[in-house]
Amino acid sequence: MFRFTPSRALAAIAAAGLVATGLTALAGGSAQADTTATTTALSSNWYAAAPYLMPLDNNPPNPTAVMAATGIKAFQLAFVLAPDSGGCTPTWGGTNPVSTDTTVAAMISSIRAAGGDVSVSIGGYGGTKLGQVCGTPQATAAAYQQVITTYGLHAIDFDLEEPEYENATAVANEIGAAQILQQEDPGLYVSVTTPGTAAGTGWFGTQMLLQAKADGFTPNNFSIMPFDGGFNGAASQISALQAFNTILMNTFGWTSAQAYAHEGVSMMNGRSDTGEYFYQSDFQTVLNFAESVGLARYTNWSVNRDQQCTPADDNGQTSGTCSSVPQQPWDFTKYSVLFAGATPPVTGPTASASASAAPSSSPSTGPSTGPSSSPSSSPSSSASASPSPSASASAPAGGGCTAAAWSSTTAYTGGSVVSYNGSDWTAKWWTQNDLPGGQAGVWTKDGPC
Repeated sequence: MFRFTPSRALAAIAAAGLVATGLTALAGGSAQADTTATTTALSSNWYAAAPYLMPLDNNPPNPTAVMAATGIKAFQLAFVLAPDSGGCTPTWGGTNPVSTDTTVAAMISSIRAAGGDVSVSIGGYGGTKLGQVCGTPQATAAAYQQVITTYGLHAIDFDLEEPEYENATAVANEIGAAQILQQEDPGLYVSVTTPGTAAGTGWFGTQMLLQAKADGFTPNNFSIMPFDGGFNGAASQISALQAFNTILMNTFGWTSAQAYAHEGVSMMNGRSDTGEYFYQSDFQTVLNFAESVGLARYTNWSVNRDQQCTPADDNGQTSGTCSSVPQQPWDFTKYSVLFAGATPPVTGPTASASASAAPSSSPSTGPSTGPSSSPSSSPSSSASASPSPSASASAPAGGGCTAAAWSSTTAYTGGSVVSYNGSDWTAKWWTQNDLPGGQAGVWTKDGPC
């Protein structure tokens, strides 16, 4: 779940630091009025791939520098909340009114001047959400319309989490507001993001979907966040996405393909709030899956964290300003670029979790070697949950086996049968580059062949 890491108490410090780092000067100190000018929307694939960026918290990076380094064109700016002091008006983080903002406006202007755009995310983990205080879907929509009008938005994200999504009235206000905005702002890209579980999503997430169904509301996508819930690497995230696909099918009467076309994933790069680890290889594996099934959205939390800590593992802590895993700057953002259908600059995502690995123009077709549980001071000394594609492109099948030999570069769906080391193995779910008999536990051994 999206958390203010480190704590929101740092917000004032980070915001004050923006002036010192010259962020306001990116737009020549121009006022927010510059962002209300009519702008041309990007193609929807960029809003679907936009990674989250906190513009006022967690030491925000210069977004145009990230754009130049990665090829990313859109960012998901987070979060708009109700005022901490009360009322039904939009603020950044509960403290900075949208109506008087110049700092975020300057950032948006600089992004657009560089050929990009933004979506704005409302909600997130913690804080008071507008759906909790505005009273009706209409009043909630009116508050969000101020944000859309102020910044000339073409996209908006409803990040429904604790404690709001446990409040049925607040969820009804948010979903109703999203539907109103979709109707009153033609072409507006609308995503709805909610916590993920091993079962896809929890009871409250399912109730949110039922509210959308009752309202007759279909956003561009419903996205889950498969982290902070006992996940461990890409295989567990893909399993959750498959489970969520089934929930969408059962709720809306869609086929699996239709459900995937309305489904998204929002990951957390590096070490999560609860100590899970997600490496570059995990992002590549989920990307492969997303592309294979036609997933509608692929994003992550966050650009602020997309750089290496000092030391690389941050002494086993989770930071809001670095990933706590070995990496090159903006490694994880480049996977969003690939999902959008573009090619990152020649310094593509690091091929492995090792910070010293040579970058390539784009990630390999399958994940490469990287630690799967916790980083060490020397990534190369950590055990890998699966072998590198370059280490074994095709495994020995055994003399009498008739099933195709397992290959590290082939994507397998549940029920696929392969041969490996003289035995047949059946895949439990979608997998790529997970060794039969390996730590991931993806394969069931059928017996000798």
